[in-house]
Amino acid sequence: MKVAISLPDPVFRAAEILASSLRKSRSQLYAEALASYVGAHSAHNVTQRLNEVYAKEPSKLDPAWLKAQTRSLKREAW
Repeated sequence: MKVAISLPDPVFRAAEILASSLRKSRSQLYAEALASYVGAHSAHNVTQRLNEVYAKEPSKLDPAWLKAQTRSLKREAW
């Protein structure tokens, strides 16, 4: 898909230099950069939603599970 965007001149020049040094087209560089940005913010949203859930609900382990985990760790050779 073609998209027209406006960029500050310094950002555009830096992107041109980077694309050239990586031997990538401008479109490929922008697509990869945007995909990375979207991915990073998607992960942030997941973390933010989990934080909201755990702020309302206790995150303690059931005592039986805690005991079982503790026992299994004692058997492991670290």
